[in-house]
Amino acid sequence: MEISRVPVCPECLRSPKPIEAEFFCSSCRTPFQNGFPLDSEGRCGLCRSGLRAFDAAYCFGSYEGVLRELIHIFKYGRVRTMAAPLTDLLMTAFPRDERLDAIVPVPLHWRRRWQRGFNQSEVIARAVARRTGLPLLDGLSRVRATTTQAGLSHSRRRRNVASAFRARRMAGGGLKGRRILLIDDVMTTGSTAAACASALKRAGAARVVLLTVARVDRRMDAVPALRTQDSNRETV
Repeated sequence: MEISRVPVCPECLRSPKPIEAEFFCSSCRTPFQNGFPLDSEGRCGLCRSGLRAFDAAYCFGSYEGVLRELIHIFKYGRVRTMAAPLTDLLMTAFPRDERLDAIVPVPLHWRRRWQRGFNQSEVIARAVARRTGLPLLDGLSRVRATTTQAGLSHSRRRRNVASAFRARRMAGGGLKGRRILLIDDVMTTGSTAAACASALKRAGAARVVLLTVARVDRRMDAVPALRTQDSNRETV
């Protein structure tokens, strides 16, 4: 990586830290405040219900602070040289114990890709393919434009991306029986990744593992509520 081509100081590039938690879902790796939401196998409610569709998920850090800003510079500032430092972070979370056959990036709708000029997930996926030797497949297309997921509930997010993705027809057996590493920049609720995983599995993929640079940490949402409850207790 050429630091001189990246519009961020080395200190900021080194500052993001891996996500930490005492309790994680054993499948999707969602962090929790305590073990109450997890079953005896360590799975959360969404994984138990099968709504995730992907078989496992890994990420580097929380989508906040400097890491969030770095992703925004890359994604919305269109600074493609940021792909290298973000891939460096992503590779620290690469599931080396997983047996994988190919990499598939989460696709953008053609209109969004035209507006942005590139698909950030594809750029990162290409870098991961070069570093791991895994083949990169153009395995998915986004066949329906969707409204932004921001502000939507979990159920509305799932409905918003339902049937938005389709597996591409491919030569040589396509996706059948393959163990796919699905790559995206950020996981929010997992609805988009689940829709992609469903399309891949309908096309015959044997296993789908999600890998992202960052994920939204919902534990942070509970902090203000807990503080309010503590404040109310003190005033009673």
